Amino acid sequence: MSPNSPAPGAVLSPGPTPLEGRRALVTGGASGIGAAVAGHLAALGAHVTVLDLDETAAKEVASALGGDALGVDLTDPDAIDAASLDADILVNNAGIQHVAPVEDFDPERFRLIQRLMLEAPFLLARKLLPGMYDRGWGRIVHVSSVHGHRASPYKAAYVSAKHGLEGLSKVIALEAAGKGVTSNTVCPGYVRTPLVEGQVTDQARAHGIDESEVLDTVLLARTPVRRLVEPDEVARAVAGFCLPGSDSMTGSSLLIDGGWTAA
Repeated sequence: MSPNSPAPGAVLSPGPTPLEGRRALVTGGASGIGAAVAGHLAALGAHVTVLDLDETAAKEVASALGGDALGVDLTDPDAIDAASLDADILVNNAGIQHVAPVEDFDPERFRLIQRLMLEAPFLLARKLLPGMYDRGWGRIVHVSSVHGHRASPYKAAYVSAKHGLEGLSKVIALEAAGKGVTSNTVCPGYVRTPLVEGQVTDQARAHGIDESEVLDTVLLARTPVRRLVEPDEVARAVAGFCLPGSDSMTGSSLLIDGGWTAA
């Protein structure tokens, strides 16, 4: 289990479990933000299915939470179609990154990122929405990014996918209005995760700087609160969209960017 993800019961002291009886599906749930989200939802009473390409890691997280694990390649539409899935809460979190100038960006890598970070959320929502509509309750939360609102050099695929995810979320919100289902995005800045840590070498090469300079010179250059966002902060925001009293919170985009978009 990720060291950044809370253990069951770590979020709330003994008391009400407002998501008792709800089933949650968290993609990319084996580490980082996804593991933190899974931990928070489980602590709130939800039965969590951790979906990840790394099924072994997903099982470790799910076991600690008393949930289920599922290994699925979300870049394969046939695999999504074949998976037996149903949930009251869908958290689209899975993602990857690739850093390169547009002229050097591998087209297949670009397509892969779109499949994982835009097409897969669409296919999962398409699969789960009918059940949510039938039950009259559902929550879809997309872990987007500040890059759903702002662009950065060398991230053509990631920025394109996150901008598309913002639009997809709003369309779902409009279609689901009045059916008890909401759709929102949570948009963090750079989060302390393996995905961000893995960018350091590529960013240093792309910008022609030393790896030790990447955090301050590149990643946090536009962030007034000059620190990385913690996975727990993102997880709490995701959970907030699922709690009682969130019925009118739909079609929105919650920025957790340390002031990046305020500047």
